[in-house]
Amino acid sequence: ALGFAGVEYVNQFFLDKAEDDAYLDKMNAAAKKAGVEQLLIMVDGEGGLAETDSTVRIKSVENHEKWLKAAQKLGCHSIRVNCFGVGEKTAVQKAGIDGLKRLSESAAKKDLNVIVENHGGYSSDGLWLSEVMNQVNMPNCGTLPDFGNFCLEREDGKMWGTPCLKWYDKYKGVEDLMPFAKAVSAKSFNFDEDGNETDIDFHRMLKIVKAANYTGYIGVEYEGEDLAEEEGIIKTRELLIKAGQLV
Repeated sequence: ALGFAGVEYVNQFFLDKAEDDAYLDKMNAAAKKAGVEQLLIMVDGEGGLAETDSTVRIKSVENHEKWLKAAQKLGCHSIRVNCFGVGEKTAVQKAGIDGLKRLSESAAKKDLNVIVENHGGYSSDGLWLSEVMNQVNMPNCGTLPDFGNFCLEREDGKMWGTPCLKWYDKYKGVEDLMPFAKAVSAKSFNFDEDGNETDIDFHRMLKIVKAANYTGYIGVEYEGEDLAEEEGIIKTRELLIKAGQLV
């Protein structure tokens, strides 16, 4: 009804269903009926893949295995993971390289990709994450650049929910991550009377995306508070189409 050809899932909506074949069969049937392609599963709550404690990190890798199986059953191309870890920047980077390699090796056996979003902490530093990708250096390990999510530091040291104190330049960030992109998320918050995002130049973003020769789907993600969810989604899609026609 909203005119989309593909869908991306968030595991938080079916946390206890990853290994429930009957439920996944229903998802397959619903997607087929709607005529949409099931693209990826965004996985949260299964642990950071850049935890510096190797025991904790390996447990996080193991926690993601069931989502690889679910993604395979749904015909997705990827699972989106979090390259989170607590500690010094270089140590967390080294741990993230190890965690992603381990999970990507498993994913390769299922013809799946493991992709990392700029999603808080060090992962919102485009250079940091692009260096992780360079070091992992596996064809099925990539990124999911998000037009937002480039906050490097928040009040009280929180990952989410408090005002941002320090930002990474979002245009440079997307440019840093696009060479590794296997999905893209068009984040929006607020719109002006002409339908343009007030804080993110979608035309500039799409020029960056196109310059990287990306030809995959661009996901729509509305995170504003002024519009109803469906209205925000439609406005974001319309802006993407309008900006894309100018690129």
